[in-house]
This record gives sequence, C-alpha cells and structure tokens, in this order.
Amino acid sequence: MKKRIFSLLLFVGVLTAANAQSEKYVKAMQDKVAAIDTLRNPQMLLDLSAAFERIADAEKTQWQPYYYASLAQVSAAFSRGNGNLKPEIADPVADKAEALLSKAEALAKDNSEIFVLKKMIANLRMLADPMNRYMTYGAQGAQALQTAKTLNPENPRTFLLEAEDKYFTPEQFGGSKEEARRLFEAALKKYDAFKPATPLDPIWGRPTAQYFLSQLK
Repeated sequence: MKKRIFSLLLFVGVLTAANAQSEKYVKAMQDKVAAIDTLRNPQMLLDLSAAFERIADAEKTQWQPYYYASLAQVSAAFSRGNGNLKPEIADPVADKAEALLSKAEALAKDNSEIFVLKKMIANLRMLADPMNRYMTYGAQGAQALQTAKTLNPENPRTFLLEAEDKYFTPEQFGGSKEEARRLFEAALKKYDAFKPATPLDPIWGRPTAQYFLSQLK
C-alpha cells in the first residue's frame, strides 16, 4: 500500500513539474510570438530569431520556436528591402532559415505553416537574382505554397503569400493588382475565421494584408 501511495505521489510530482515547465515555455514564448507581427528592424528581428533558437534548443521537443527563429531570419532579410537582397546577403540567411525550419519540420510533419515558410525562403533566394533564379526557386516556392494549401485550405497565410506574388509580379508575367486585391480580401476573411491549434501557433500576417489593401484603394 505504501509503495502504491509513493508511486502515486511521484507521478503527481512529475506531472506538476511538466506542467510548470510548459507554463514557463508558454510565458517565454508569448511576447516574442506577438513581436513577429510588429518588428520591422532587421537587427531586432535577428535578435528575436536568436532568442527563439535559445528557447528551441532548451526545449528540444517543441516545433514552434524553431519555426519562429526561421521566420524571423527571413523577415529580417526582407526588411532590408529587395534592393539589398544580393545573393551574398540572401543566401546565408536562407541557409540558416532552412536549417532551423528542418528542425521544426522534424517535430511537426505535414504542417501547413512549415510549407508557408518554405515558400518564403524560396522567394528570398529567387529575389536575390530573379533573372537567373526564377525557374528554380519560383517553381520550388509554387510547390511549397500548393502543399501548404492542400494541408490546410483555411490557412490565411497561403492567401497572403499568393496575394503578394500577384501584387509584386509585373502584369506581363502574370501579376495583377486586381487579383491581388481579391486575394488580400480573401486572406482577411480567413484570418477572421482562423483558430490556431494552440496559443503559440502562427497567427501572423493580418497587418500585412491590411497594409497592402490600403495601398490598393
């Protein structure tokens, strides 16, 4: 009887410790997740990426911090502006982002958000040298985006990225401001209905869709 009581107390102690660790993890992540949608300074985004990576390496079993560390790397590169996306700048960032994202994917297979970020990384590589890289990375990005949509047709970030493609692509190559407007509006409707699986799952992108729609008025 005493052994059973001891075992029960030990189990309760382990469970309590696990819950406390989970609460600590969530607390460490929440403000940083919110910052993804507000930070625009490249160095601050790189610092944010490093903070996420430290959390990821400490936790080891959570996909979100590796994902956000990768996303912050990509966002930092794009924040510099397309004029600064030379291969010698963009490629090391893309390499780092891919390495982090691979760790996230190992912990979260068939995740739409992972493929959204793969699309963004492909765009980053392509925009560093569009004339020479479009055929390779344009195709990779399109495939990643299609996979993201297949895995979760309600993911608003797939509509956001598709809208950005239409917005920035010249009309003679398939771009369309009107089509971009329709897709940004569709993205916002998806954001309104979207329910993340956990408080730390991705919700970013709504302010971006709102901004581009304001430019299309």
